[in-house]
Amino acid sequence: MANPNLGSSSNVYVNNASLSLTSTSATQLVSNATASGKVFVLDGITVANIDPSNAVTVTVTFYRTADNSGTAYELAAAVSVPAASSLIVVDKMQGISLLEAQSIYVTAGTASKLKVNASWKELS
Repeated sequence: MANPNLGSSSNVYVNNASLSLTSTSATQLVSNATASGKVFVLDGITVANIDPSNAVTVTVTFYRTADNSGTAYELAAAVSVPAASSLIVVDKMQGISLLEAQSIYVTAGTASKLKVNASWKELS
């Protein structure tokens, strides 16, 4: 895993990802590939609970690998998202950067109740 030198960065792309968490298994939200030569600057991760009457827990995890192997670093650990509500896990004031070979995974406490949205800038 390298930390790309972006001193002469010439490309900035805006990206987003959306997930419907249909299981209670960890699901990849964002991954920066090994040797990509890029840094992803996450501006936001929002989790929406679409269940109209029940709270659902969510765990959002950072990994220092492009997959969900190795040590998990929780950004949100089993946080209860109230019924018909949203949780902001990452915003521009408290952003996070993904270097090469790093990733973010999301795990729902109940299947098919949470939707996740992320936005980031890809610098290369």
